[in-house]
Amino acid sequence: MQTLTYFHFTFINFCIFLFFLAYLWHPDPLKKPNFYGFSTKFSTTQKLNQNPKSNLNYLTDQTPQHPLDPLTVQEINTIKLILSSYQLFLYSFPAIHYLSLDEPDKSSVLKWKKGDPIPPRKALVIAIFNTQTHVLVLDLNFGQVISHEINPYSGYPMLSNEDISDATQVALSYPELNRSVIARGMSFSDLYCLVQSTGWFGPDEEGKRVIKVLCYSSQGTVNFYMRPLEGLILTVDLDKKKVIKFSDKGREIPIPGGKSTDYRYSAQDMTEPLKMEPINPISMEQPKGPSFTIENGHIVRWANWVFHIKADQRAGLVISQAMVRDSETGLLRSVMYKGFGSEVFVPYMDTDEDWYFKTYMDAGEFGLGVSAMPLVPLNDCPRNSYYIDGVFVSSDGRPYVQPSMICIFERYAGDVSWRHSEMASYNFEIREARPKVTLVARMVASLANYDYIFDWEFQTDGLIRIKVSLSGMVMVKGTPYQNVHEIPNQEEMSSRLISENVIGVVHDHFINFHLDMDIDDSNNSFTEVNLVKEESLAGESPRKSYFKAKRKIAKTEEDARIKLNLYQPSEFHVINPSKRSRLGNPTGYKVVPGANAASLLDLLDPPQLRSAFTNNQIWVTPYNRNEQWAGGLLVYQSRGDDTLDVWSQRNRGIENTDIVVWYTLGFHHIPCQEDFPVMPIVSSTFELKPVNFFENNPILRAAPMSETDLPVCWPAASS
Repeated sequence: MQTLTYFHFTFINFCIFLFFLAYLWHPDPLKKPNFYGFSTKFSTTQKLNQNPKSNLNYLTDQTPQHPLDPLTVQEINTIKLILSSYQLFLYSFPAIHYLSLDEPDKSSVLKWKKGDPIPPRKALVIAIFNTQTHVLVLDLNFGQVISHEINPYSGYPMLSNEDISDATQVALSYPELNRSVIARGMSFSDLYCLVQSTGWFGPDEEGKRVIKVLCYSSQGTVNFYMRPLEGLILTVDLDKKKVIKFSDKGREIPIPGGKSTDYRYSAQDMTEPLKMEPINPISMEQPKGPSFTIENGHIVRWANWVFHIKADQRAGLVISQAMVRDSETGLLRSVMYKGFGSEVFVPYMDTDEDWYFKTYMDAGEFGLGVSAMPLVPLNDCPRNSYYIDGVFVSSDGRPYVQPSMICIFERYAGDVSWRHSEMASYNFEIREARPKVTLVARMVASLANYDYIFDWEFQTDGLIRIKVSLSGMVMVKGTPYQNVHEIPNQEEMSSRLISENVIGVVHDHFINFHLDMDIDDSNNSFTEVNLVKEESLAGESPRKSYFKAKRKIAKTEEDARIKLNLYQPSEFHVINPSKRSRLGNPTGYKVVPGANAASLLDLLDPPQLRSAFTNNQIWVTPYNRNEQWAGGLLVYQSRGDDTLDVWSQRNRGIENTDIVVWYTLGFHHIPCQEDFPVMPIVSSTFELKPVNFFENNPILRAAPMSETDLPVCWPAASS
């Protein structure tokens, strides 16, 4: 820790003032480094014209309005000045790999009310300096570093844009690469190289930051992913900026053809008629406008819900202080303090030299927020959506804007919220139905070939549905085979031929969510409600069997490690033992799993050690502000020494205390021909659903819709 004198503090403030003047004078203050290290200019005027509902004006509105608001441009500039004045970095600025608000203590946030002073603002910085990882906490009010750790865990922070750019340039400058490209019969101008994380596979890989570079042909298509240069791989030392290993074992494998792989609408052959009836434009109309409001860019109010939303470089979309209004009392009641996607694990099932390391942990290695591209209006998000930008930092400490990376909208897809009908009898007939209108907060992370669509959907009945959808392109492997009949022992293949010379490699996707549940307060318990079969006693009933719901309160972390089992069904409740309904039931929410998958890897396989959060689908831990990321704080090339599994081994008490639920949803993906050249959306969900939380159904008095409420559109006549 470093203590500043009054003179030093005053000097820093003066420097910040001069720096901000220079920042305003700079002709392009919000320059964002793109994937290759070039600069793309985002004009604030153009941005607002394209998206009139964008919520930030970065050059004029610089004041946080809520304790959890993300760091502003001014604060990021202050951080750069503090680091530049820090004794260790006086002569050389560190490379920043992650920056976020170091959130105030939970207790102070919960006590805070609108109009109160904002708690002291702090920042968490993860940087690399002299090949070492530095984790620092900065006090922005006093302009000083208050905490500093070096190499606290085995791994490194997530990659920066500069890392990616440097590695690509090092690979493209390597002479052997040029010779290999020529030998494969392609032009260097069509070469497209992509960086990929290396994972960790033993002590031989420790002591240096390395990255793999794989190359593709983009000749005749933007979908270069379908045209791999199989067997060609370069290993780059990120700190020394040089190639340390070059492998070129696949020259005999042809580069797959690029015909019909370009997925852009403008590239489609419009001379051939579409072999399906066209669909007319469709939109949900809202004659009176949206029903939700956004306060100060981060507080969302809709129907009976209020929550805070923000963008994060690593997590992408973060929901905080989600509260629902009680339909009986009108009071706002706490449901969840904080929820976000904590880690993504994607292992490919191929042991070849140029494939075994493909076991990505996308949040901790690349960042979900950094990978969130601007959403496409009317396609990614419907009309009347509200867009939120992210303010992030480049490795040199300068802020930049990640535009339109989150959208918020109301959804109505013709679904029913509740209904009941009674046939005409006793002189009355009942036909009651209510439409299901929900509020969605959405972000899409584009992580190389895959796009991950994250939806947080809020319902008026108190339910929160979390949905992850996968799209984009499968990662493919080149092969000499064009037909399955050419493949010897094809049944022994772990993957499938999906096009000529193209294999779709079998793989998994696992997404873990951090859910800090606060049901009516922070002191909660986790209850497993097991459905247990009972045999009827002789002569007791014509029935021979039935089942009972038996509750078991988890005392420790070990009690709450859940592997889902179809033949041992259970419900999983987070309850508040101190808050009771009028009937005496503890108020609660239950985690409702959807379609899921479990990891089949060996527990001692290095990728599984690093992603041990997939060992169970549900975990519960006591709240610890330092335990945010299921794969650990430092994931890149980590050994798995700082994971959810490691924390849970402490077997701490979790009864009637502040607890965090961790839920992992998963997909097994066996690619097929329909996944080529682009794959259809596949989705999985889970829900957080009220259980004895309300005294009765909170939407009982919700009004139905009538034809006079909306414009009426009729279908075209059909024979």
